[in-house]
Amino acid sequence: MSSRPAPVETYTLPRRSSPVALELLEEALARRLTGGELLLMFEEAALHDLGRTAHALRLQRCDPELVTYVVDRNVTYTNLCYVDCEFCAFNRHKGDGDAYWLSLDEIRAKVRSVFDAGGSQILLQGGHHPNEKIETYEAMLAALKAEFPSLWIHGFSPNEIQHFAKVSKLPTLEVTRRLQAAGLDSIPGGGAEILNDRVRTLLAPKKTTAREWIEIMEEAHYLGLPTTATMMFAHVETYPERIEHLLRLRESQDRTGGYTAFIPWTFQSGRTPLSRKPELMAPVEARGYLGAQDYLRTLAIARIALDNFANIQASWVTQGKSVGQLTLLFGANDLGSTMMEESVVSAAGTTHPLTQGDLQEMIRGAGFTPAQRDNGYRVLKVIGGD
Repeated sequence: MSSRPAPVETYTLPRRSSPVALELLEEALARRLTGGELLLMFEEAALHDLGRTAHALRLQRCDPELVTYVVDRNVTYTNLCYVDCEFCAFNRHKGDGDAYWLSLDEIRAKVRSVFDAGGSQILLQGGHHPNEKIETYEAMLAALKAEFPSLWIHGFSPNEIQHFAKVSKLPTLEVTRRLQAAGLDSIPGGGAEILNDRVRTLLAPKKTTAREWIEIMEEAHYLGLPTTATMMFAHVETYPERIEHLLRLRESQDRTGGYTAFIPWTFQSGRTPLSRKPELMAPVEARGYLGAQDYLRTLAIARIALDNFANIQASWVTQGKSVGQLTLLFGANDLGSTMMEESVVSAAGTTHPLTQGDLQEMIRGAGFTPAQRDNGYRVLKVIGGD
């Protein structure tokens, strides 16, 4: 694995698509594009043409009338973490004044608030605690299921599972099996960042490699646990590395079919260690301010590339309400969670709190019908007009 920084590149976003890009966008409606062809989309396709193709594919691959969302809450059980990722402003070490480990009573109170708001799901995740073994997390899951039998627990990313395995001296498959038996219903795609080991060595050398992340997800699929997949971009990665990430996910989905959705979101630099390292920030700053263009282009290319993913989720958490609505015309068919609590992105200084009403307003304003789903992407309720 190389720890060399990415070459400092400036990106010129094309105002008009090249003839080759236009031809490939037309072909994308009928066939799978190769990695080289997808890279050409980044380099030579204009935003409006990408959006038109991505939207057409979105209408083909999932319900053309509905846009979904889930009512749930992020429950971050601890911010104690010694992985020290360069992009993270959230983690704390023992002895830090604002370090915490939630008690079971505190977690229960957060779960009750979800049911009070009309939901029955939580996203359960946290830092890499240096001492807690698998039994701690089994007890947490079992206690929540005992008190809230209908609760869907979407929890513990591949990086957490690998960490539990190391502390407990167990194989990751056994850890996942035990978490499932204790009450885990699905696994979030956190920690994917960019599935390229050069990038991962620069940003998070203590976390899973790209191969390990995929392997843990495929172990979950083997056990019947659905998972999502994410991508955090617009930092030290290059366009080819973004494409590598999408191809790894596409190939994994070909093997297992276990991913329910893909969620791309942009790096938020505020208060992060990366923001204080000029040698790492150089590739980020060299691009200049690309704003929503880069997010929408990448979202659209993801919809084109991931022909075996039905659901593409928009990140209004990082993009805000207006761009979040626009994503529904660039390939997204899901607005994610009401996010009653969010800790990681907000720690970097980005906050865009929205209610169910806000999400429904965004969906209707884009010409779709809102629908509430569960974390398995099953529609629970279609929301009629006022």
